[in-house]
Amino acid sequence: MACTSVAPELDAAGRARYVTEHLPPGLFRIVDAAEGAPWRVSPEPFPLAPKTVAAIESLGNDLLAFYRALNALYLRSARGTAPAYIAEELDRGKPEQIVKLARQNRFKQDVPRVIRPDLILTEDGGYIASELDSVPGGMGFTSALAHTYCEIGSDSIGGPDGISERFAEMLASAAAVEHPTVAVVVSQESADYRGELTWLAKRVNAQGHANVLVCSPQDIVFTEEALFVRSEDGRETKIDVLYRNFELFDLLNIPKQELILYAARHNRVRITPPPKAHFEEKSTFALFHHPGLRSYWRSELGPAIDERLLGIFPRTWIVDPRPLPWQGVIADLSANGAPVHHWSQLEDLGKSERDYVLKPSGFSELAWGSKGVKVANDLTKDEWRAALRAAAASFDKTPYILQRFHKGKRVRVPFLSTSSGEIKEMDGRVRLCPYYFVVGDETRLGGILATVAPADKRLIHGMSDAIMASCRIADDGF
Repeated sequence: MACTSVAPELDAAGRARYVTEHLPPGLFRIVDAAEGAPWRVSPEPFPLAPKTVAAIESLGNDLLAFYRALNALYLRSARGTAPAYIAEELDRGKPEQIVKLARQNRFKQDVPRVIRPDLILTEDGGYIASELDSVPGGMGFTSALAHTYCEIGSDSIGGPDGISERFAEMLASAAAVEHPTVAVVVSQESADYRGELTWLAKRVNAQGHANVLVCSPQDIVFTEEALFVRSEDGRETKIDVLYRNFELFDLLNIPKQELILYAARHNRVRITPPPKAHFEEKSTFALFHHPGLRSYWRSELGPAIDERLLGIFPRTWIVDPRPLPWQGVIADLSANGAPVHHWSQLEDLGKSERDYVLKPSGFSELAWGSKGVKVANDLTKDEWRAALRAAAASFDKTPYILQRFHKGKRVRVPFLSTSSGEIKEMDGRVRLCPYYFVVGDETRLGGILATVAPADKRLIHGMSDAIMASCRIADDGF
C-alpha cells in the first residue's frame, strides 16, 4: 500500500514531532511528558540501499534453512545417530521437562515461525548477525513506526501494514485455516510487550485477516476437546493457534502451562514458537562453526547457503571449563599468538586484543535484552578476568558463549532535539532487526527496525539516546 501524507507541508522537525505525537500511547510514547518518546525520533525512516534490502530479504530463507538443519541435527544427536555432545550442549542447564518437550514427536518438525536476527552493519557494506531471536519483541513497535511514518508520506519496507499482514499470513499457515482465532499469550515476565502486541492484534483484526486476542496465561480455558480464551466480558472463544510470547526459561512459572502443552501435544491447538529450547540458544553459532560439524552443515544447507551464513555468523565458542588433554586446543582461538587450551590464557589479554563479547547462551533471564552481555574491551583487566571466570563457573547451570566482536559501521542520522526543537545529526552505529514470517515453506519479510546507538556505545540496543525508526529503500542508503 502506498503512503498518502496527511501532513504534506511539514518540515523535518515537524515530521519528527508528528511521529512522536501520533505513535500509540503506552509502550510507544510517554503521555504528557516533555520528551514525548523514550528514544530519539528521526524525521524519516532509516535509509537502506536496494542491494542491502535485497540481501536482507533473501536472508530469511537462509535462516529458516539453518533452523531446520539445527533441528534435524539436535534430534539426530538425541537419538544417537549424531555426536552426543550436540544435544548435551543444547540441553545443558535445563530441567528434564524442558528437554522432553524438545524431543516430543508432536513437535518433531516444528521450527519458529517468526525469525528476527540482530544485524550489525559493518564497514565493508555488509552485516554481521550477532544473534537470532525466535521469540522476538518489537513486532508491534516496528509496525506502529512504519504506520506512523506512512501518515507523513514516508514509505517503509513492507509498507504501513507489512508486519501485521505477514503476521496474519503466518498464523493462517500455522492453523491451516483462512481466518484463525489466535491467543497471543503474554507472561508476567514479558509483560513489557503487551502494549505493542495489543496494538498489532488490533491491526490484524481491523484488516479482517484473523481474530487475535492478547491475553495472560490465566485467561486460557482448557477442555478435553479444545483450548479457549476468556475475554474481559467473560466470553470464551475457541482458539486455533496459541502464539507463545514468553521464553522457555520462564515456562515452569507459567500458570496452566501443563494444560496448554497437553492440548498442543494432542493436536487440540497449534502452538508457535514450538516449545523447543535449542532454538533459543546462542551456542548454536558455536556448533555451526565447529570443525567437526562443518561437513554436516554444508551437506544439509547446500554450499551457497552455508557460505552466506559463514560470512555473517560471527565465530563463537562455548565457555566450557572442563580440562582438555595435553594435546588438545580450542579450535580457531588463540591468545598472544598461541593456541588456547585453557580459558585462563585469555585473562591477561590487553584491551586491544580483546575483540570479544561474553553473553549467556540462553535459558536465563539474563539472556535477553542485552542484560548479561559484556563487551570484553570495555572492561578493565580485573573486570574481564572476573567476567571470564564467572562465565566458566556457570557452565553447568547457564552456559556462556564467547563471540568475536565486530564493530559496526559509523553512520550519521538526523533526529529531533527535544531541548531545542531542531533537527540535529547523531554519529552512531546501527543494528537492523528484520522480521521474517514463515508461511508454508518460505519466509516473508514484514518490516525492518533500525536502532542507531551513539558511536561511543559498544552495545546497540533501545536506549534513551538511541534513534529508533523503521527502514526505507533509498538509492543513497547504507
